[in-house]
Amino acid sequence: MAANALRREALLDAAIAVLAERGTRGLTFRAVDANAGTPVGTASNYFANRDELIAQVFEQIGVRLAPDPDEVDRLSQRTPSTELFADYMRYIVARLSAERDVTIALFELRLEASRNPRIAELVQNWVSTGFAADVAFNDGAGLPGGREQLALFHYALDGLMLDRLTAPIDPSTSTDQVIDRLVDGLLK
Repeated sequence: MAANALRREALLDAAIAVLAERGTRGLTFRAVDANAGTPVGTASNYFANRDELIAQVFEQIGVRLAPDPDEVDRLSQRTPSTELFADYMRYIVARLSAERDVTIALFELRLEASRNPRIAELVQNWVSTGFAADVAFNDGAGLPGGREQLALFHYALDGLMLDRLTAPIDPSTSTDQVIDRLVDGLLK
């Protein structure tokens, strides 16, 4: 059973890599098997269809982008402030940047949602659930900003990540400087 769970995880990681490299149109069971180094037909034994594969890819993206509890604990020891809020934003951007393929795969799925209602439903559920958790965390941590400001930060960070992962508008401006300016503009 453990081997099956490990193989399923490897197939999901391979699907993420395929999405990042080839986009949603390149996401086939054959491509996933090739990327995972498994025999042809393996992915179809684990996932009933492409929609199920994509649904489980969202779960795997969540696992791969999850914050390190020790880092969250370290940050939570500090007094709530706009500076702490900025450091949480930096930590989010660092995780998204470190997991480049995962972030690109997520962007690919979000773009595909504009063309595919089934994927749109998955994306909407994933985004809504994540946003609600972010609002709850922010409120629970006593950080500045409410639901509206957090939505604005989501919009800004999505744009920032798209910029940094593709063709930056201004590569000479550091990501930290951008985050500081966003925090200053939205919270002060």
